[in-house]
Amino acid sequence: MSYKIFGAELSPYSVKVRAYFRFKGLPHDWTPRNASNQEEYKQYARLPIVPLVVTPEKEGLQDSTPIMDTIEQRHPAPSIHPEDATLKFLSILIEEFGDEWANKWMFHYRWSRQADQLNSATRIARGMAGDMPDDEFAQVVTQVLTRMTERVWFVGSNTRTAPLIEASLHDMLGLLDAHLAQREFLFGARPSYGDLGLWAQMYEMWVDPTPGSHISATYLNVQDWIQRMHFPPDRGSYESWEELAPTMGPILQLIGGSFMPWTLANEKALAEGVDEYSCELSIGTWVQAPQKYHAKSLAALRQKYQALAGDPLDGILADAGILDGLR
Repeated sequence: MSYKIFGAELSPYSVKVRAYFRFKGLPHDWTPRNASNQEEYKQYARLPIVPLVVTPEKEGLQDSTPIMDTIEQRHPAPSIHPEDATLKFLSILIEEFGDEWANKWMFHYRWSRQADQLNSATRIARGMAGDMPDDEFAQVVTQVLTRMTERVWFVGSNTRTAPLIEASLHDMLGLLDAHLAQREFLFGARPSYGDLGLWAQMYEMWVDPTPGSHISATYLNVQDWIQRMHFPPDRGSYESWEELAPTMGPILQLIGGSFMPWTLANEKALAEGVDEYSCELSIGTWVQAPQKYHAKSLAALRQKYQALAGDPLDGILADAGILDGLR
C-alpha cells in the first residue's frame, strides 16, 4: 500500500519529505493540497500545515522532521543516516540548521522584493484556486501577497536584519560550493538528513528569481546538488570526518556563529517572557520577536545530541562554537 503526501511545491518542508520518500523508495502519492481535497486533508491533519503524510494504516503524520524520524524507524533501509555517531549528529545538526536558519534566507528573499513576491504569490494562488476568471484570480494573488509579506517578521526579516540574512546566505553558498566540488552530497556519495534539510530551502530559493539567479550564475556545484536532490540516488558510502573536515569545518563554524547564538537567545527570551530580543551573531546584531517552536526544536536537538555525544564529536562541536549550547 502507498503513503499519501499532502504538500505544496512552494513549501520547503513538503519537498523535503517528498525527496526523502523518493530516496527510501517507498510508494507514495504526491497530492498538492487545495480546495478539492480539503475534506480528506482535514480527516488526518491536527494542524493546518503541510506536509501531511497519511500512512497505509490511515495514520496522519505532520512536521517534516518527526515524519522522517517515524518513517526511518519503520523502514530503516536504505538508511539516511551515517553509521558513524559523529557524522550522524552533524547531519542531524545541519538538518536543524536548514529548517530553522536557512528558512530565514528563503522566506526573506521570497517576500522582500517585488519580482520574487509576484512570482511566488502567483504560483501559490494558482495552486489554491485553479482556473478562474482573470479578475478573480488577481484578487487571490493580492490576498496571498498581502498575507505573506506581512509575515516576514515571523522569521526575523526586518530592516535591521535584512543585510545579515543576505550576507549569511552568500557566506554559506561559497562554503557549500567549495564542499560540493569534491562530492555529490554533504557527507559523501549518498544523501543524509543534513542534505534534505538544507537542500529544501536552497531548492525553493533556486526557483525564485533573485536568489535563483545568484545560485545559477555563481554557485554551479550547489546548483548541481539542488538538481540531484530531486530524486536523490545512493551512489556509495559516506566519507570519514577526516575527509570531510577541510570544507565542512567552515560550514560548522558558520552554524556556530549564527544559528547557535540566535537559537539560544530565542530560548532565553521565551523563558523571560520578553516581546523582543537582540543578540550578537558573527555577522552582526540580530533583533527579533521570540518564537515558541524554535525552543521546542532546540530541545529535540539536544536530546539527539545526548544519544550520540562523545569524542570526537564534542571536540568538533567545541571548535565550531556549538557544543555549549547543546549541553
